[in-house]
Amino acid sequence: MPQSSIQMAVTIAIVAVVFALRFRGMTRERRLRLELMWIVPALLVAAMVAVLVQFPPHGVDWAWLAAIFAVGATIGWWRGKLIPIAIDPQTHLLNTKPSPAAILFLLGLFVVRFALRALVESEASAWHINAALVTDGFIVLGVGLLAVSRLEMALRAWTLLREARAARGSVAA
Repeated sequence: MPQSSIQMAVTIAIVAVVFALRFRGMTRERRLRLELMWIVPALLVAAMVAVLVQFPPHGVDWAWLAAIFAVGATIGWWRGKLIPIAIDPQTHLLNTKPSPAAILFLLGLFVVRFALRALVESEASAWHINAALVTDGFIVLGVGLLAVSRLEMALRAWTLLREARAARGSVAA
């Protein structure tokens, strides 16, 4: 079995296990800790910067990466909107329940990523595409997607919290 086939099979198996575990846990609400939502995006941006500093893009590659980030951010905003956030009116605790649509959306992105990767790897030399740019593009897309989905959720959660506090204040007055 060729090395790429083994690598793809292992990746598909890992993704299948992760998505199976995510689907299994979809019936439970989880507490949304608004004060900790900045940590994952900060780590992702730091890792992205570390990669880009190690192998810096040149010239027009920066424009490509900015466009790819914008696409990832747009997709991330949509994904964030698919995740429901609820607030307890008494305690003001925020809860989230994983959305099947958001999980399927991510699964679709994985499928598209694998298809694009296979296409780009097979046609890279004919299209004169820089392999480092493709790798950086996938990293930038992922950071845009995950960081902006957290940003959308945090902004929505802050709004819910502000409205709940205002409603509680008007009831008390």
